[in-house]
Amino acid sequence: MGIFSFLKKAGSSLFKKDDTKSEKELAEQKKQILEKTVNDLGYEIDNFSLDVTGDTVTVYGKIDSQEEKEKIILALGNVEGIASVDDRINVVTPKPESTFYEVVSGDSLSKIAKLHYGDPMKYPLIFEANKPLLSDPDKIYPGQVLRIPPLNE
Repeated sequence: MGIFSFLKKAGSSLFKKDDTKSEKELAEQKKQILEKTVNDLGYEIDNFSLDVTGDTVTVYGKIDSQEEKEKIILALGNVEGIASVDDRINVVTPKPESTFYEVVSGDSLSKIAKLHYGDPMKYPLIFEANKPLLSDPDKIYPGQVLRIPPLNE
């Protein structure tokens, strides 16, 4: 559990600017969109809920695996307009946490694998660890935050 920071101006553009809505209505709209984003991952989350306050999302619930928890955090944080995710998710079967890595200009998954594992050919581990958030190993962008799992996962 903790607070994870993301680049507010990077990520998927899920929110549309609407000057006709109040701040409360916009926050409710963001909440609904983010809830759908998490639900689309298909994970069983007991007592799932989230709150949106400005550019911070607080997520609650109980889930079976550390991997699923981390993917939920990344799905919420890699959205344009979200600067931080306050993780309040409990894991039934805790395992070692992954490292979160922010992509910089010039990065590739093989370059990141070499940095973290010492072997660029281990890039498929990073790609698989970030599915379904990544659909192609060549499609990463600066500011995106990726999950780098421990080698024994």
